[in-house]
Formats: sequence, C-alpha cells, structure tokens
Amino acid sequence: MKEEILIKNLKSGSETAFAQVLKEFEQKVFATCISFVPNKEDAEDIAQEVFLEVFKSISKFKGDSKLSTWIYRITTNKSLEFIRKKNTKKRFAFMQTIMGNEIPFDKTDYFTEFNHPGILLENKQKSEIIFRAINSLSVNQRVIFTLAKIDGKSYQEILEITGKSLSSVESLMFRARKTLQEKLGNFYKNEN
Repeated sequence: MKEEILIKNLKSGSETAFAQVLKEFEQKVFATCISFVPNKEDAEDIAQEVFLEVFKSISKFKGDSKLSTWIYRITTNKSLEFIRKKNTKKRFAFMQTIMGNEIPFDKTDYFTEFNHPGILLENKQKSEIIFRAINSLSVNQRVIFTLAKIDGKSYQEILEITGKSLSSVESLMFRARKTLQEKLGNFYKNEN
C-alpha cells in the first residue's frame, strides 16, 4: 500500500491501516525506545504511548515528512519525556528526604538495569559504564548519538527526525564522540 493511501486510511480510522502501521513499526519503535531507556518494560510502555500518540494525532500529520520520520520523531520525544519525568521524580523524592518528608522511592540509579537486546557486550559492567557515559551527554548530543550509533540511522534520517541542520548534527556528533572518548578513555586504559 502506498504511503499516501495508508495515511488517508489512517486519517479515516481504518483498523486495517492501524494494524499495518503496528506491524511495520512495532519492532523499530521498540528498538529506538530501548536505545534511550534500557529497560524492557519501560521501553514497551513508551512504545505503546508512541502508537497511542500516532493514532490520536494522525489527523494533524501534514505530510511534510515521511510517515516513518514522523513516527520516529514521536518516539524520540516520548523517550526523552520519560527520562525527564523519571529524573524529576528522583529529584523530588531526594528533596523530600532532605526536608524530612521522606516518601518511599526507588533509590537505585535508573540506568543500572541494562537489558538492551541489541547490544552484545562482554559483561553487564561494561554495558553499565557505556550507558552511563551516553546518558551523561547533553540531551541533544545523546539524541544524535543514540539515533546514529545505536539505532543505525543515517544522517539524513536524523536530520528529518530532529529537524536540525547537517552542520548541527555533525557538530553534536563530534562533541558526543569527544566527550565519550574522554569519559571512556580512562575505563579502557584501566582494562588493559
């Protein structure tokens, strides 16, 4: 089915069209979510939110980009939104403990659970260190690096998903690589 027809059918509420979108993008969206949030259950929840947003907002889709680009943009935004909410909850709980109004919260670092199926590393410790380094990047650097290096997106796809210029993407990637080399350089020196 051509994309224009698929979009038209989606906008008219066709269940067949929705099923086709789910079939075509379900694994891809999940893979992107788990690249940002390396926890299977959370990534599945985010993926569900992505498809709810796609189905809810399809009427607003103008066709300025490919449908896949629009879906990846929603996926990236939902993943980052989840991370922001998680970090806000942690800060709030921390402030509550300081103020004496302690409420129970998960005191473990969120990014210590690394169940990313797409990354095969020798052991959990190495993957924890790498994900911690990636997650310490600025939001813009993390998005570009994750889309390029973990999800394998081309620069053209990244430009379309993020709406950034090529020079901006290249600059963010350069800074992300440099930062990761500095952060991970000591780790690899200690390994040898």
